[in-house]
Amino acid sequence: MNLFRVKSIETALEQTHSEGHSLKRGLGVWDMATLAVAVAVGAGIFSVGAQAIASHAGPGAILSFIIAGAVCAGVALCYAEFASMVPAAGSAYTFTYTTLGEFIAWIIGWDLILEMLMAASVIAKYWGLYLRDFFHLMGVDLVTQWQIPGGLTIDFAPVVIVAFFTALLVVGTKISSRFDAILTVVKVGVVLFIIVAGFFYFKPENLVPLVPDAQPVAASASSAAAGSGASGALATLEQPLLQWLTASQATMYGWSGVLSGAALVFFAFVGFDIIATASEEAKDPKRTVPRGIMLGLGIVVLLYVLVTLVTSGMVSYTQLAAVKNPSLSTAFELVGASWAAKIISFGILVGLTTVVMVLLLGLTRVVFAMSRDHLLPEKISRTNEHGVPVKLQIVSSIVVALIASTLDLSVLADMVNIGTLSAFVLVCVGVPIMRRKRPDLERAFKAPGSPWFPVLIALACLFVMMYLSVLTWIRFLVWLAVGIVIYFAYSYRHSLLEGNFEGGAEKA
Repeated sequence: MNLFRVKSIETALEQTHSEGHSLKRGLGVWDMATLAVAVAVGAGIFSVGAQAIASHAGPGAILSFIIAGAVCAGVALCYAEFASMVPAAGSAYTFTYTTLGEFIAWIIGWDLILEMLMAASVIAKYWGLYLRDFFHLMGVDLVTQWQIPGGLTIDFAPVVIVAFFTALLVVGTKISSRFDAILTVVKVGVVLFIIVAGFFYFKPENLVPLVPDAQPVAASASSAAAGSGASGALATLEQPLLQWLTASQATMYGWSGVLSGAALVFFAFVGFDIIATASEEAKDPKRTVPRGIMLGLGIVVLLYVLVTLVTSGMVSYTQLAAVKNPSLSTAFELVGASWAAKIISFGILVGLTTVVMVLLLGLTRVVFAMSRDHLLPEKISRTNEHGVPVKLQIVSSIVVALIASTLDLSVLADMVNIGTLSAFVLVCVGVPIMRRKRPDLERAFKAPGSPWFPVLIALACLFVMMYLSVLTWIRFLVWLAVGIVIYFAYSYRHSLLEGNFEGGAEKA
């Protein structure tokens, strides 16, 4: 049994031209950058920042975003190098398959499925919540939740938004990306308006101290444990893994809070991963993908830091901490600018709309790549005459719609972060490995400082992961266990590489 058999770069590139299993190239630099901005500006910019300020770092949340953004920038450089060599669907899964071997690639692919499935479902569900909030602000009580026999509540709003974007994606990625670009321009305009308006209420004294003194979580009535009435055992499981391992007291604020805040906001920067996932649909990918990654990430970092700066300066972090589930609109309400609530609500609605589309795209492309390698059933990766995996797109969307319309997924939000960070670690480690194994390959873009820089970024990702909760790690390990069972029960025996090896090397 060869668990670490490696798919060659040449094989990965040949698969992008496989009849009936290839995607159509039509995305340019701005299309790729727009995908990154679309998925990042919306999922967190209206809520995660305020939560990081209130419950983690105070004004130090500005540093949390800078830390998370800096780590992601380093990861982005590694992604860009791989994408310039292997412009194929699957992102970190495909990159890992060509460096660290099939078993590790399966684990990463399994993690990415979890990440994007949960993210798409959570965002679709919150889209329904904000849709009702927006109509309520407009004076209309919109009912989208229906009770059915058995006590189950079905929310049809997520079904509507998932169905709409599934239809667009089935028509073609190019058309859906154009529509996505229009909505992205609108929501970025709303964000810029909020930044400008917020500076009229800005008070520099609210930024002092930038990093408040650490205090026990139990001392804050707004903490997760206190706010939900959680038991002491559950509160322990909700503290960062590093604090649990070192038997430290669960705290908020201080430098520990800045780092746990960085772990919380990491989801805001996963847009460039979606770009790598869709690289097989890019025109001139060796040039387009690296530029799209860096351009999109740069825009996102700038917007996030500005929004966090404005929010921290408008009101004291202690005021935000006194509010359950604070968001960006909370800061405006606290300074008496309730007029901004409608604009922010509209921005949230538009923002989440684009996120749903991009995550649906990313989810299907990861499954598509794994299916094309026969680690999942091969039939689900078939594409139509327009290069679109229609059946896979529809089935994936149905799963997302079912989960989003019936289940409460808020407790699983951190699963998105841990799945993403684990993929980041292996991509970074893969850069120096591939430099050593295949120095002959053309690299239109090279990450700087290999091997030390990629390894340092990988360690930084691991360090951020240590600030995710114990409960998140437990759920992650359970998901991994299920994936490992599936790999040995089905994927290893059906792999396209099975029987195509002699002495551990792929046959020519």
